[in-house]
This record gives sequence, structure tokens and C-alpha cells, in this order.
Amino acid sequence: MTNDGGDFQVEVLLRSEMRGPASVAGMLHRETEASRELRQKLAGERKAIQHFEAAPEGRPSKRDRREIIRFRGRAYGG
Repeated sequence: MTNDGGDFQVEVLLRSEMRGPASVAGMLHRETEASRELRQKLAGERKAIQHFEAAPEGRPSKRDRREIIRFRGRAYGG
């Protein structure tokens, strides 16, 4: 499984015939120990990297915003 938190390897414990709430879905599978350890290690590395990156000072200028929009692949219409 993949989501914003990363990739997960899970063991399917039971299978449901119909879609249900997340609380029920959580009881149908569990994450493997290796997957959990790897995900926690990667999260720690991401957190450590944030300490070394310089935070931008203030708001971006109009020119900076246009460059950001261009970089993200959206056309500037104004």
C-alpha cells in the first residue's frame, strides 16, 4: 500500500465482502515489522534533513511566484 506516509507492506488477515469504515479496515490487515522499521527510519531521515534546510525569508515576490508557477507546470495567465 502507498500513501503520503510512504510505502507499506501489509499482511491481509481477513477479507471483507463489502467496503466499510476505516476502523473496520484497520482490523483486516497489519503492517509487517520490516515495513514499520523501514518507514520509521525514512521518517527520521526526512526529519533530520529539515533541520539543515534554510527556511525561506518572508513571502515570495511576484517574480518568484511566477517562477514557482512555471516550475510546477501551470501556465501563468496574468
